[in-house]
Parts: sequence; structure tokens; C-alpha cells
Amino acid sequence: MEFGLGYIGIGIGAGLAILGAGLGIGRIGGSAVEGISRQPDAAGSIQTGMIIAAALIEGAALFALVIMFSAGGVINDELVKSNAKPATTQVEQK
Repeated sequence: MEFGLGYIGIGIGAGLAILGAGLGIGRIGGSAVEGISRQPDAAGSIQTGMIIAAALIEGAALFALVIMFSAGGVINDELVKSNAKPATTQVEQK
């Protein structure tokens, strides 16, 4: 039962990481479009800054997902170890 809560926490954490990254990149894109519409001459520098910021946000989201999946692996290993039963059958020799 205690492992189920761990999996729920991992799912919520992964979802929040992706949600935060999506919202951040959306705000960056919206602000970049607004800035380019105000100053079309600065489109190149605005676009470069937008791409760099979006890449940094994606990197942080990727790290969050890697941490979530590694935590899931640790929980899964503990679950397997706690439920493993020793072999009780013996092979008869003739």
C-alpha cells in the first residue's frame, strides 16, 4: 500500500514538471511575439533570446522527469525486494 502513494507522487511530480515547462515556454513565446510586433527590427535578437530561454526550461523539465523516473525505479526495486518469496520447492534427485 505504501508503494502506491509513491507512484502517485511520481505521477503528480512529473505532471507538474511538464505543466510548468509548458506554461513557461508559452509565456516566453507570447512575450517574444509581442516584442517582435512592437519592434520588428529587433526580431533576430528577440528570437535568439527566446530560443535560449526555451531550451533552458526544457532542460530543467527533462531533469525533473529523469529524477521522477529514477525515483520510480527505486520504488519498484523496493517493491520487488519486499514481495520476493524464497523458493521453497526442492528438486528430487533420482
